[in-house]
Amino acid sequence: MIKWFKQLDGILRGDATRMSALKEGRIETPIGGISVVTVFLGATYGVCMGAYAVVRTGGTDHAAYMQMLASAVKLPLLFFLTLLVTLPSLYVFNALVGSRLSVVSVIRLLVAMLGVMLAVLAAFGPIVVFFSVSTESYPFMKLLNVLIAAMAGVLGLAFLLKTLHRLVLVQEAIDAPQQFLEAVDEDQDVEDGELLTDNPAGVLDAVGEGTSNRARSVFRVWVVVFSLVGVQMSWVLRPFIGKPDMPFTWFRERDSNFFIDVLDAIAKLFGA
Repeated sequence: MIKWFKQLDGILRGDATRMSALKEGRIETPIGGISVVTVFLGATYGVCMGAYAVVRTGGTDHAAYMQMLASAVKLPLLFFLTLLVTLPSLYVFNALVGSRLSVVSVIRLLVAMLGVMLAVLAAFGPIVVFFSVSTESYPFMKLLNVLIAAMAGVLGLAFLLKTLHRLVLVQEAIDAPQQFLEAVDEDQDVEDGELLTDNPAGVLDAVGEGTSNRARSVFRVWVVVFSLVGVQMSWVLRPFIGKPDMPFTWFRERDSNFFIDVLDAIAKLFGA
C-alpha cells in the first residue's frame, strides 16, 4: 500500500509525466495499485461528506451512519463510472489527433487523472469535517462540496490535458525529431532540446504550447464531455451529504437536475 501511495506521489509531483518518462510515447502508471489508492481516497472523502449527517443528529441516529457509509461507497463509484462511460470517447478522440496510444495506455492515463482528482478531494476532507461541525446550513455544505469537487476536477483535467499534449509532442519527436525540433525552435515556445530532457517542471507546467493545436482543441472538447457526464452521474447517485429533513435513502428520485439544485442552494443560502 505504501508503494502505491509513493507512485501516486510521483504522479502528483510530475515525475511520471516528464518528457524523459514519456520518451517511449506511453505512460507507465500501474493501474491496479493507483486504482486501490484512488478508491481509498474517494472513500475517505465520502466519509468526510457523510460526517455532516452524523454531526447533525448528534451521533445517535443509525441512519446518519448509513449515510456516511453510502457516501464512502458512492464517491469512488461516481468517478470510476464516469471514467467507464467516457473512456471510449477519449480513445476515439485520441485516435483522431493521430496519437498511437493503446487502450491500456489511455486507461493508465485516466486512472492517473482520477488519482489526482481524489487526492485533491481527500486533502480537503478535514476542511469539510470542520465545517460540518461548525455550521448547520445544509445549502452551505452542499455548495462547499460542489466547489471542492469543481477544484479537484479542474486540476485533474488539467493534468490529463498536459500529459496528453506531452505524449503527442513526444510521438511527433519520435516520428521526425529533427524537423520537429526545428519547427518548435521557430515558434520559440520551448528551447531546443527541452522537450526530450528531464526538467524540473511540475505536473501542470506547460510544454510546447505552440504545437499540437489540433490535439488541444479535440481534447478540450472531451474535457467538456467528461465534466457533463460527471455532473449527471453525481445527480444520479445522490445523496452524498444527507438532507436533515429527509429519511436516509441510497438513491433519490430523478427529479429536477444538478444545475437547478445548485441555483436553489445558492438562493436558500443567501435568503432569496
